[in-house]
Amino acid sequence: MPRSLVIVALLLIASPAFAQSAKPALRAGAFAQDVTPEKFPISVNGGLADRLAKSANDPLHARCLVLDDGKTKLAIVVVDSCMIPKELMDAAKAIAEKKTGIPAGNMLISATHTHTAPTVGGVFQSDPDSGYIAFLTEKIAAGIEKAHGNLGPAKAAWVVGSEPNQVFNRRWKMKDGVLNPDPFGGTSDKAKTNPGRLSPDIVEPVGPTDPSVTVLSLRTADDKPLALFANYSLHYVGDLPALSADYFGVFAEVIGQKLKAGPGFVAMMSNGTSGDVNNVNFKEAAAKTKPGERCRLVAEAVADAAMKALEKAEYHSDVQLQSAGTIIELPVRKPTPDEVKRAEGILEKAKGRELKGFEEVYARETAKLTAYPDTVKVPLQVFRVGDLAIASIPCEVFTEIGLSLKKTSPFKPTCVVSLANGYFGYLPTPAQHALGGYETWRARSSFLGVKSSEEIEKGLGALLKQLK
Repeated sequence: MPRSLVIVALLLIASPAFAQSAKPALRAGAFAQDVTPEKFPISVNGGLADRLAKSANDPLHARCLVLDDGKTKLAIVVVDSCMIPKELMDAAKAIAEKKTGIPAGNMLISATHTHTAPTVGGVFQSDPDSGYIAFLTEKIAAGIEKAHGNLGPAKAAWVVGSEPNQVFNRRWKMKDGVLNPDPFGGTSDKAKTNPGRLSPDIVEPVGPTDPSVTVLSLRTADDKPLALFANYSLHYVGDLPALSADYFGVFAEVIGQKLKAGPGFVAMMSNGTSGDVNNVNFKEAAAKTKPGERCRLVAEAVADAAMKALEKAEYHSDVQLQSAGTIIELPVRKPTPDEVKRAEGILEKAKGRELKGFEEVYARETAKLTAYPDTVKVPLQVFRVGDLAIASIPCEVFTEIGLSLKKTSPFKPTCVVSLANGYFGYLPTPAQHALGGYETWRARSSFLGVKSSEEIEKGLGALLKQLK
């Protein structure tokens, strides 16, 4: 090529017009940060009564993925925790932002909802361990920093598989005339959560399930497995002792094996919209299994669905990244003076001992809610990774909400991550609130206004359209 043409070519490459037309070149980095507590015993979330763990069955992690298209950086973190308060997540984001330059608004941190993790959010009789809160905050930030340090050329694919056999709606319509008491002295609930296997009083589930297994797969420039983000709408499994990452951790292990990935590979399973869905088929008797056997069965099945979907994956190195977020103000369902008085009487009778049963435990929840504000500010967030949209809600979201968002989203596919960027309790629809049941009972685990799901869907719908 003549010297004059070489100079012209170099000038074109350096020109703003050429730079704007150049396709984004994706980079990705991942890191699995161990967040297993260093001190035992430790309080465990996930039950009406507090439990103390004396050991860990398997490691807990904050699994971190950082993406960069040359203009925008995103961080996605999935933490083996039952629920994480917004304040803890915000603190971790602030540290990570200083270390990496990634804007806090471009970070998505979610909890898996394993029920065998240290308490960091106070619910029922489990209170946070202040030492572990500080430890987890630093570890999440460190994980993001390490993932950012691992950035390298990459390509991405997004696919959706299906595994319908591991999800069952846990809220059931009961036969006419069956009393269904709540903790507040009422018997008008029409739905019962976890009614018991083979119960003669059950009629049918009152909500759907979502079998979708959404997968974002990252490979290196030379086509080696780098990281995998998945989303499935299953509450948890719960058959592993002590502290455990539950099936979420087993999935990360299994999918790596199926992909024949190297030691630096990081997989993560986020919780979809599973506020009313678990792994129990109430129409069948329970099978006899050993501890951890059920977790592995579920993980294998979901990983197989992901692998089948990946057979059709098309990888792209020119992937556009975007982020949008908003904060909406939602009402809090506060107890009335009469309800507070009733709760105080129940607590007085139980004074000096551990609370037992729904009535006593929810009396304590009623007293705790008196200190809550009348409204709360709830963060909503949407990421775009190529054609994939990842919507985030800081609640235990009912499945029909996720299905609705997927149907109306301009992005195909779209997945919804629950317990993301904070914790604001269960999120039923107004129709499910009318049916009553555990997930609707007013407590620190369920306190948003009855129509809050409609406001959240509206807010996320606007964010999705904004990115499209």
